[in-house]
Amino acid sequence: MTVLPSVAVVILNWNGKAFLERFLPSVCASVYDGNLEIYVADNASSDNSVAFTESAFPQVKIIRNPTNSGFAGGYNEALQHVKADIYVLLNQDVEVEPGWIPPVVAQMQADERIAACQPKLRAYHDRESFEYAGAAGGWMDILGYTFCRGRILYTTEEDKGQYDNPQDIFWATGAALFIRSSAFWEVGGFDPYFFAHMEEVDLCWRLQRADYRICFCPSAVVYHVGGGSLPQGNPRKLYLNFRNNLIMLCKNLHFGEQWIILTQRHVLDLMAAIKSLVSGKPKDMMAIFRAYRDYYRWRRTEEKNIRDTIPRKRLFDLNGVFHGIMIWRYYFLNKRTFSTLWHPKKK
Repeated sequence: MTVLPSVAVVILNWNGKAFLERFLPSVCASVYDGNLEIYVADNASSDNSVAFTESAFPQVKIIRNPTNSGFAGGYNEALQHVKADIYVLLNQDVEVEPGWIPPVVAQMQADERIAACQPKLRAYHDRESFEYAGAAGGWMDILGYTFCRGRILYTTEEDKGQYDNPQDIFWATGAALFIRSSAFWEVGGFDPYFFAHMEEVDLCWRLQRADYRICFCPSAVVYHVGGGSLPQGNPRKLYLNFRNNLIMLCKNLHFGEQWIILTQRHVLDLMAAIKSLVSGKPKDMMAIFRAYRDYYRWRRTEEKNIRDTIPRKRLFDLNGVFHGIMIWRYYFLNKRTFSTLWHPKKK
C-alpha cells in the first residue's frame, strides 16, 4: 500500500484575524487520509489574531515570525520550522472545499518531476467566476508579462469548465500553492528581496530551470477573496509588481535573451507610465518610475549576490509560455480570453 506524503498547510498571517475567523473553519475541515497538519505563521501581527487562533483553533500550530518580512521572507522563515513532504502555502483569505487536498497530491504523486501544483481559484464573491490571482494556472508571454488561463489583465472569465484539463503551466499561484518541500529548498525558496508579489512566479521559473514541472489540478477548487493585503489599483501593489517583474527577468532570462526582451519592456513600461499620467493617475506613473529606480539600485547592489547554480534556459524551452505579446493581443486585437488569445500546443 502506497504511503501518502505528509502535508502541511501553512497560512501566512498579518493582522488577518477577520479572515482567520471566517476561513480557518473550512481549512480545519479538510479531508486527507495521510498526515495533515495546519499552521498559522504570523508576521508580527498587532491585531490579536494569534491569541484568537490559539483559543478558537487549538489544533492549529502557531509559528511566530519576529518581524513582518512580507510574503517571501515570512514564508522562508516559517517553513524552516515545518516538517512535511508537501507544503501548501495558503492565503489567509481563502475558503477551501473539504476534499481539495487529495486530488492535487494524487497528481503530484503521479510524477516526481511535478514540484508545484495549484488548484482552481474561483472568486469568493462571484463563485462561478475565476479569481484574478491564479484562475486556472499561470502563464507568461515572451516579454515577461504574466496572465492566467481564465484571467488576462483585469478581465476574468466565468468558469464553464473550459479549462478543466490538467496541464503544465508556467507558474502556480502563491494564494494556494502545493510544493514539494525538497524542491522548495533545492532552488533556494522565495527571494526575500521581493517582499510580496511575483515571488511565486520567480520560484516556479527557477523550478522549471531545474527540470521540474509546474501543474494545474482542475478537480480541486478554492475560493479567494483577493486584495486582502493590497487591493487592485493600489500604487504600492503596482510598484512591487513592476519592480519584482524586472528583477525576475534579470535573474532568470537566458543571457542571449536579456537585452532584446528588457529593452522592449523598458519601452512598453514607459508607455504605461505615460498612459497613467494621461489617465489622471499620477501616483501610478510615479510608482512605475520608483520601480525602475529601485530595479537599477538592485542591479548595482544585489545582483552580484545571486548564487546562480541552476542553468538558464530560453523561454521557448519552458512550459506555459505564450509565444507572442499578450498586451498587443489584448489591447489591439481585442483578445480578452485565454482561449481566443492563442491555441497552445497540447503537452
